[in-house]
Amino acid sequence: MRKAAEWAVTAAFALAIYLLLVLWTGNLGLWSSSELIAGVVLSLVVGLVAAPILWERGGFRMLQPHRWVLFLFYLLGPFFWAMAKANLDVAYRVITGRIRPGIVRFNPGLHTDLGKTLLANSITLTPGTLTVDVDEESGDFYVHWINVVAEEPRPQDVCGPFPIWARRIAE
Repeated sequence: MRKAAEWAVTAAFALAIYLLLVLWTGNLGLWSSSELIAGVVLSLVVGLVAAPILWERGGFRMLQPHRWVLFLFYLLGPFFWAMAKANLDVAYRVITGRIRPGIVRFNPGLHTDLGKTLLANSITLTPGTLTVDVDEESGDFYVHWINVVAEEPRPQDVCGPFPIWARRIAE
């Protein structure tokens, strides 16, 4: 019964988003009949595919308003600052040739797929680092780093405060 409710809520949410995106495009009130049919069919498919992912560990975690506020604060504050510093660092290393590239392994201690995805994307979007792989079993991240300073670095050495923010936002 719970799976059916999760699927239904996910499908209803997908339908609401679809209907908002195609608002005022039809001849039957706000929508056309073909848009309504397409919306229902697509939302049913999205509900089947996305419900198990979205309901991982207790529900629509990312629909909680405080998580969106934290995410926006993270993007405009720590992430933007780290990206600006990394751009300058990469430019300095390219001009001077002082690089020591390599692949390093570290474990940030994240448990949810959303947290791992947020961290992996934050690392990859920051110049000088690239997430190569994430080990599903151990949770280890393998990151190509432009300037390896330690053979087994701490997460803070590679990506600064990103793991802390990923934990706050997604877990």
